[in-house]
Amino acid sequence: MHHRVVAMLWAALLLGHSGAMSGPAPSPPPKLPPPQRITTPGNHTIVLKADDHPKLGERDRRYIVHVPVTYDGKRLMPVVIMLHGGGGTARNAMVETGWSTKAERAGFLAVFPEGTAPDASKPARFFGNPQTWNDGSGRFYSGENKIDDGAFMSLLMDDLMARLTVDDRRIYVTGFSNGASMAFRLGVELGDRIAAIAPVSGLLQLKNPKPDRPLSLLYIIGAKDPLVPLEGGRVRMPWGGVETRPPARDSVLKWVEMLQCPQKPKPLPTNDGVKAWKYGPGRNASEVVFYVIDGMGHTWPGGKRLLPERIVGKTSDKIKANDVIWEFFRQHPKK
Repeated sequence: MHHRVVAMLWAALLLGHSGAMSGPAPSPPPKLPPPQRITTPGNHTIVLKADDHPKLGERDRRYIVHVPVTYDGKRLMPVVIMLHGGGGTARNAMVETGWSTKAERAGFLAVFPEGTAPDASKPARFFGNPQTWNDGSGRFYSGENKIDDGAFMSLLMDDLMARLTVDDRRIYVTGFSNGASMAFRLGVELGDRIAAIAPVSGLLQLKNPKPDRPLSLLYIIGAKDPLVPLEGGRVRMPWGGVETRPPARDSVLKWVEMLQCPQKPKPLPTNDGVKAWKYGPGRNASEVVFYVIDGMGHTWPGGKRLLPERIVGKTSDKIKANDVIWEFFRQHPKK
């Protein structure tokens, strides 16, 4: 009898415990509605809400996409993502580079993301509230606060493909200055999504880059760049202070090594005042093309200078960067 009572007590306890544990399961997070499709040409500003995308942290992120008049929603379209320089904005990059005009002529989607400024409540400004990218150097607000720009760019690509008819084999990234350094980083860390990259006047800042796959690279720099010196040296920063920078060509040679290209380049035919070399073929038929423009400072080749010449040096029209970069991109879809 005693044993039967004990057994009944244990059964009651176990049932009570089991009932407490088997309460209603927590409801899954609400599924986000699909983004609204874009059906009209022109510039469209998109906001990715931090509340909807935990990977963004505490800040909403924005980008502008330029849709050409030839977009019909049926034919797959390539994408060129243009990353503005440190202190810049998406609209600055549109004016400075002219990628929207090129998108109209060549038939692709031009995308201009916004970096992160220290004070999100105020407009971004070059002096006072500069937007930057976390390029792996640990510099600026974005680097010091470990902003996950890689997560932002991955979400941007997902969002873009939900809104537009995108050729996911032809998503390309270019950038200027700090944006060029971010393009290098994305080429290493998002190589499974990007077809090729084209940094202009920036450095590969990652200390030990190990790319997901071999991405072809086109690199352009001015021989008189005062902020990213071709041969390296001490640089007076626009926001104050002095930095010692490695030679810009070291970033190119590092990429050549990663792709396992032959170390000896082949010279390419160019205009007067322009030198160019091709390294390759490397792994998976990848290659590196390296342009140096005589007399040019820290500016976009064939574009508009937005900062004073005393800070960035001279502009140059010896090549049109958009034409050269787009021709390179066209030859390098993702394999």
